[in-house]
Amino acid sequence: MKNLQEATERICELKGSMVALDALLPAMIDGLSPSARARLMESFDAHTEAARTVLIHSDISDLVLAAFERDVARHRVVLQRHQRRTPTQSDAVESLLLTATPITTFAASGVLTSASGFFFRRGERLFLISNRHVFSDAASSHFPDRIEIGLHTDARDLTQYTMVSLPIYRNGLSQWREATDTGGVVDVAAIEVPDSCLPSGATLQAFDDSHLEARGEDVAIGDPLTIAGFPLGFHDTVHHLAVARSASIASAYGIRFQRQGCFLTDARTHRGSSGSPVVRRRLQDPSDAPSSPWQLLGIHSTRMDMRSRDLNQDESLGLNCAWYADVLLTLTAS
Repeated sequence: MKNLQEATERICELKGSMVALDALLPAMIDGLSPSARARLMESFDAHTEAARTVLIHSDISDLVLAAFERDVARHRVVLQRHQRRTPTQSDAVESLLLTATPITTFAASGVLTSASGFFFRRGERLFLISNRHVFSDAASSHFPDRIEIGLHTDARDLTQYTMVSLPIYRNGLSQWREATDTGGVVDVAAIEVPDSCLPSGATLQAFDDSHLEARGEDVAIGDPLTIAGFPLGFHDTVHHLAVARSASIASAYGIRFQRQGCFLTDARTHRGSSGSPVVRRRLQDPSDAPSSPWQLLGIHSTRMDMRSRDLNQDESLGLNCAWYADVLLTLTAS
């Protein structure tokens, strides 16, 4: 330092930097799962002891050691305070169930159909994902003008729940995003959910692009899957949670089945399951993101069957179409 003024200015800069770090630390801890916070505490204690040993055997002033011990104690208080956080009901629920929401379609005030959907976050924007035929389907003369979705409003009490109405047309223009590929229209649609539409205390989980990553794990025919939704509208009507069906991959994964952007699953499904997320539980240790144990593979669309099947002699194939989830990167792009 050239003079006392420069030294003073540098000390002030360091104080400002420390205050910023003090604000960052609790924010980072808030984003960790309870198990991650426990691991962080264990690691912090180990690194603290190693640093203390180095300091004790170094030629430093007592002021440095005293400042070290003071800040260690302060950081431990922050970690312990978060460890004592009272668990909420949502903490005890599998995160997958909080990504799913029921969808009811309306034409004016008349109820048309029920379906399933789930939340997908792209950056700061939140999207509702379902099938394209849920929002509009000329083949069945299905033309709703709005939908209602359900949202929890209290993480501590999942019985607290409200319905949110979303228009699917504004000024005569459809609000959903859809895609086509070489096989034609993809039966997946995304509609943005503005923050202004979310109720106070809204409690939900959302997939994001990290859940589309394979993370080095192979996905192959026969792999176990889970489909979370609202078949025939059925769900836990007290806590307003979806139910899940076990499934497996029934066609070559990564290959477009019959040149369509989908693969087949083997599961027992019903009407109302349209738009459900099709997920696979990761084999490796997940990261600390709330829904990270799940890899989002697809969006359930419809049951598959043989037109030539003898209804008297042959059972249904029990196969379903799931559209590849990577289409969401296109549908939610800025």
